[in-house]
Amino acid sequence: MNDRELIDLITRKVLEQVQLLPCEGCAMQTCDGERACHITAQQNQIPVGVSARHAHLTKEHLEQLYGPGRELTVRAELYQPGNFAAEEAVTIVGPRMRAIEGVRVLGPLRNYSQVEIARTDGIALGLDPPVRDSGDLKGASPILLVGPAGSVFLKEGAICAARHIHMTAEDAECLGVKPDDNLKVRIPGIRALTFENVRPKIGEGVFPQLHLDTDDANAAGIRGGEAVEIIKD
Repeated sequence: MNDRELIDLITRKVLEQVQLLPCEGCAMQTCDGERACHITAQQNQIPVGVSARHAHLTKEHLEQLYGPGRELTVRAELYQPGNFAAEEAVTIVGPRMRAIEGVRVLGPLRNYSQVEIARTDGIALGLDPPVRDSGDLKGASPILLVGPAGSVFLKEGAICAARHIHMTAEDAECLGVKPDDNLKVRIPGIRALTFENVRPKIGEGVFPQLHLDTDDANAAGIRGGEAVEIIKD
């Protein structure tokens, strides 16, 4: 066990003792007991989830990074059904050889590999990643992923995720939202903001939830689980 792994282990044990383990559904939210997002949803409101930098991998790339036959190990279930934060993490390296360690892999495995980072992460890495929907990688920034068993270079792999709201078709109908709409969402509070260009992601088996990256969340002074309002033009 190296020094970083020892520090991570000690930190986790301390957090377990004080019952402040992150729920892993948000980058900055620490939920004790029931998740804040669930409580907000029970009040028929749309909660916000704050997404930290993370990676999605194909089976092939997972094996290149962690070794043949490797499967993702569930660390914590995420708010959206069927999604989870894995125990596996990678180091991401930009073109100027600047690196960020401990970037969490999210499961399940996908048919494409990508890294989602905030704008400030891009600056730290020497990248200028485009704002894109997940999987829209044409013109994405090049990035190197490093794992315990090897590395993977993605010629087009790093993006800043577009602001989006997950919802079912029934939710969309109730809210009067169409798939091609660009929505406005108001965040209340002392640093209240209205975000524009929020895209609806309509699918089955999902919970309504706004996804923002850490830059947007910090600008609005939120941690995750807060109720948000869709503004109709």
